[in-house]
Order: sequence, then C-alpha cells, then structure tokens
Amino acid sequence: MIKFFRGLIAGTTYPFRAFRFLSRTPQLRGYVLVPILVNFFVGITLYLGLLVAGFQGIDTLIANLVLPSWASVGGVLLPFLEWLLLIATGFLLVQFGVVLGAPWYGKLSEQIEHIRTGQLPTPLPANQHNILGEIGRSLLYELKKLLLIVGVGLALLLIGFLPPVGSIVAGVGGVTLSATLLCLDFFDALLERRRLRFRSKLNLIRRSFPASASFGLVCLVLVSIPLINLLSIPLCVTAGTLFCCDRILPGLRRDQPSTHS
Repeated sequence: MIKFFRGLIAGTTYPFRAFRFLSRTPQLRGYVLVPILVNFFVGITLYLGLLVAGFQGIDTLIANLVLPSWASVGGVLLPFLEWLLLIATGFLLVQFGVVLGAPWYGKLSEQIEHIRTGQLPTPLPANQHNILGEIGRSLLYELKKLLLIVGVGLALLLIGFLPPVGSIVAGVGGVTLSATLLCLDFFDALLERRRLRFRSKLNLIRRSFPASASFGLVCLVLVSIPLINLLSIPLCVTAGTLFCCDRILPGLRRDQPSTHS
C-alpha cells in the first residue's frame, strides 16, 4: 500500500520536475519555443472556433431543455458540460500540437534521454529508416488511437444510460481514457524510438500504474486550462520523457525483445 501511494504521488510531480529540468538546461529551449509558437496558432484557431461555438451551443441547449432543479443553470449540468468542452478542446490541442511539433519534440526527448541516462537506443539500419515508412507508421498509430477512442467511448456512452450510477461510471471512464491517451502522447517520443507496438505501449502504461494514472490526470488538468495549455504541451512531453527514463526504461531493458514488433 505504501508503494502504491508513493507511485501515485510520484506521478504528479513529473510536470514540476520537467519545469525545473528545462530551467537548468538552456540548450534545450530551442526545441520548446518553436512548438509553443505552433501551439499558439493552433490554440487560437480552436478557441475562436470550437470553444466559442461550444459555449454558445451549451447555452442554447440549456435554454431549450426542461430540467429538474438540481440540473438547472445554477446547478451541476452547465458547469459539467463546460468542463467537458474544456477537456475536449485541450485534448484536440494536444493532438494537433503533438503531431505538428513532432520533429522538435522528438529531438527534445532524444536530448533529455541522453542527458538523463547517458545513452540512446541503437539507431535503425539505413534500410529500415525512410520517410514513407515513418509516415505510414505514424498514420497507423493515430488510427489505432482513434479506434481506441471510438471503441471505449461508445461503450462508455451506453453505460451512461444505465441508472442509477451509469453516468458516474461513464464520467470516470472518460477521464481514465483521456489520461491514458495523454500518457500515450507524452511517452511516445521515447517509446517510438524503440519501435514498440501500440499494445506494448498500452501495457507499459498499465505496468507503471499508479504513477502513470496520476501523471496522466495532472497532464489532463494542465491541457484543459485555456492559455496555460499553450505552454503545457512541451512541458508534458519533457515530463513524459523523464517519467519513461525513471520508471519505464529500467524494466523495458529487461524484456526488450518481447516488446518489439
């Protein structure tokens, strides 16, 4: 039990460790500044489009619904829907930001791993490293994430209609799914250098529980706060690499042959 709580607390500390790490390594700031600019333009687009339209849609929905007193505008439904909208917007920002900033995040993660561990994985042979192959692998990875979202999301949607606690279970499941996806996003720069399968990455997240759960939840909060999330994505990528170096790589080295595709 003590080990469980230590892991739970440790996972929450990595974004703060990442901030301290970046403040002490000025040579890495170039890999952070460019993605922040990318996030700024992507974020402005999302805020002017999805967020503004979303708030207007929520107001219209609330105005046209006949609700019990506990779910009135002053109750729980409006804040809950607005919270979901912020999470959805932050999640989309992460997806666009991570993909568009991938070249810088890859280099950032590589440099962090080298500083943290003193070594890097063996480079791929020249005949296995080509642009089309990398694009295809990235598209397949994103497709598998999408299938995970759709599959689990539909199941949670159906559960949400089951009284009396279906909505609570669906809400907790949705947060768990979001935290897992953020772990995938922020661990991926390091794990992808090992050419791990999608299922292996999910298994590594499971094996590093509960630290991975608390890490994902803290990142979920950071990417859900408007404006703060423009800065938090490179911070979380840094935090994810530090997390992997400390808590995943030691075990991965022991069973590395079994986790490769």
